[in-house]
Amino acid sequence: MKTITIDRNKRLRQEASLGHNRWHPDIPPILEADPGEEVVLETRDASDSQIVPTMTSADLGGLDAKVGHPLTGPVYVKGAEPGDLLEIEYLDIVAQPRGWTRNRPGAGFLRDVFTEPYLVHWNISDGWATSEQIPGVRIPDGSFMGTAGLAPSHTQLVAWAEREADWVRRGGQAAPPDPEDAVPAGGTIANEGLRTIPPRENCGNVDAKQLTKGSRLFVPVAVDGGLYSAGDGHFAQGDGEVCITAIEMGATAAVRFVVHKGEAARHNMTRFQGSPIPTISCLQNGRRPATSSPRWVSQFGPMGLRKGKEACRWRPGTPCST
Repeated sequence: MKTITIDRNKRLRQEASLGHNRWHPDIPPILEADPGEEVVLETRDASDSQIVPTMTSADLGGLDAKVGHPLTGPVYVKGAEPGDLLEIEYLDIVAQPRGWTRNRPGAGFLRDVFTEPYLVHWNISDGWATSEQIPGVRIPDGSFMGTAGLAPSHTQLVAWAEREADWVRRGGQAAPPDPEDAVPAGGTIANEGLRTIPPRENCGNVDAKQLTKGSRLFVPVAVDGGLYSAGDGHFAQGDGEVCITAIEMGATAAVRFVVHKGEAARHNMTRFQGSPIPTISCLQNGRRPATSSPRWVSQFGPMGLRKGKEACRWRPGTPCST
């Protein structure tokens, strides 16, 4: 077994040799692993350890906004080559004893509904998350890594940056390359490196709550060694992050790799085709339960929760225990 150990009391830039917050093929690996070998990665939370228990909602405006997501890695998997399919098995995901959930105005699926900043701190123990700010509620352990993936190739780096620039021009949302707060800092990687939002063909920030202990993730390899990295641990999450966060936490992930030779090239299916049948907007269908459910909780749940608490209670995960 090999382990990457970090100091969660430090920011990623203080331990830049142990991770990164941009995707780039030239970021050097910090560890090599054989297929079948167990690797343990300690990771930071999505805020890069900026959010601490003494913080309040009023403090959120002072955070460094471009540090996300701090990732631990990359791990070079011996024998992995472009065209292969890398299987990542999650042997265990161990939560840190505290977490947080925030509402960030202007971001998320319901940004026009939840317009005020709000921060909830969670205590995590014995498989449950509880908060003094939301009494009477317990949320069960559904720990997973919100961001995990492989390095892109140089060709993908250019193509994805151009694609996302076009999205932004047409009114979509994407975080373009930006050297501010980049790790590694300075140089080509900081200037060209892709931000961790949005998720892409290399996986990344998919926030798939099903990637818990015992699950397997399959990602196409684009560079030698694959270069696997992970971070952005979540203790629990609903079906997506309606207001941008789940129960965010530092986590320790134990993984094991399997290289499937040539399988990504053999199963390369990148064609996307919409349905010719007219349907109700997926956006509208998604908004209806996402808005009505928190409203119901506010009316009938404990304490008659205010709107900020609705967002922070509803989005981390269901079911919950009251």
